[in-house]
Amino acid sequence: MNINEREIETLLDAGESLTLEFKECGIGLSRDLFETVCAFLNRRGGTILLGISDKGEMKGVEPSQVARIKKDFVITINNPQKINPPFYLSIDDLRINDKMVLRIYVPESSQVHRCNGRIYDRNEDGDLDITDHTSSVADLYHRKQAAYSENKIYPYAELNDLRKDLIARCRKIGGIQREDHPWTQMDDLEILKSAQLYQTDHETGKSGVTLAGILLLGKDETILSVVPHHRTDLILRKYNLDRYDDRDFVDTNLIESYERIMAFIAKHLPDPFYLERDTRISIRDAIFREIASNMMIHREYMNAFPAKLIIERGVVRTENSNKPHGFGPIDPALFSPFPKNPVIARFFREIGRADELGSGVRKLMKYGRTYGGVDPQLIEGDIFKTIICYPDPGVYADDPDNVAGPGALFKSGVESGVESGVESGVESEITMKILTILTDEPLGKAEIAQKLGKEKPTRYLHELMATLIDKNIVEFTIPEKPNSRLQKYRLTEKRDFSC
Repeated sequence: MNINEREIETLLDAGESLTLEFKECGIGLSRDLFETVCAFLNRRGGTILLGISDKGEMKGVEPSQVARIKKDFVITINNPQKINPPFYLSIDDLRINDKMVLRIYVPESSQVHRCNGRIYDRNEDGDLDITDHTSSVADLYHRKQAAYSENKIYPYAELNDLRKDLIARCRKIGGIQREDHPWTQMDDLEILKSAQLYQTDHETGKSGVTLAGILLLGKDETILSVVPHHRTDLILRKYNLDRYDDRDFVDTNLIESYERIMAFIAKHLPDPFYLERDTRISIRDAIFREIASNMMIHREYMNAFPAKLIIERGVVRTENSNKPHGFGPIDPALFSPFPKNPVIARFFREIGRADELGSGVRKLMKYGRTYGGVDPQLIEGDIFKTIICYPDPGVYADDPDNVAGPGALFKSGVESGVESGVESGVESEITMKILTILTDEPLGKAEIAQKLGKEKPTRYLHELMATLIDKNIVEFTIPEKPNSRLQKYRLTEKRDFSC
């Protein structure tokens, strides 16, 4: 996650705590750094700042050593001899007052981790070795099992309940992603154990395939016997608003569910030409790979609420059951990623279906406005929602010149955002034209259409004027009779109509 000077200063002012640790690390990694990483993984996660003394003084990291320190950290954190099970983390760097500071964000893990064979927990501003404290270790395992339903063990689920062809396929994909991928040398059970899809409950002593393992690799009948409510509903609703134009009811494993989502997107959404530097990329796929993987990774699977992806005119909406860590719209600038299903997320990263934690949101925001003309909206709550605009010429079928532009929000799109607690606005060329026209005098809808070069009001104009009324940007001259033949429109005192 990117950081800035103000964020570092805020952390320095806060001082070391349950979720914040300082390490000097001037020319190399300190010996106890990975004990802190282990403790953060086992407790609530947190931030580690390298180049800072215990007292919060900025000492800095030797600039010539930054590349080596970052490389050493990534190699070590993925070494099961150091951190077991391994956990992928990265380092951000920032220069402040000519000094280099490195930041490691450590999310809470759903697993119990060991560092050099020892179990560490976090207490205020210190790391505690609790390996020999049986009750503390038992409490830690119990807390992880209770907090992350993906770790629920099914001791009677066997390898025959999983799809061997899917395991073989994931083994092959892992090898393509990384030539020296360890899965290429493992049998099926070893892969399950390596990916934490086969675990042992240290409280009961029972071992078996976890819920994550069944969801990712299970046969359809196995999945439905464990979570009968599991499904993802894909709906196209652009013309038949009472029902749907197309639908795919997905209740299979997460690997193929992801592929079905992407196939539905490819079938129904445009993929405009886009160059990044000198290379053409599909921004549609870049956006919806993130949306599809998030629908799989961040869902609370014990909740019977069905996941939905609904394509409407100009807007795609998704809904997902969620264990929230906040409520309301997410601000990407202040966003701190929290893994809802870390085991599933890690498996998706291994097969190239997901990016590093937090980077997907940045990519979504980067391409979202280019694709749909409006920033994507992410709303945290018991039901996690996203709203993505897309270029849809069909929205303007009775507006052949498409003067609204690809990013214009039509009325139903705005209403969807408002209903989700997001104050969406209207931004388009045609809106600017209307506001300019109404600056001089109130006009009727037919007069507005003529000044826009139309013979008569179009459906799009009807919807847009209704939206401007709803947004309190435009008002009726005869508010008590909205349908009066003498009705005209005039500007209100409000002028801020940006998204």
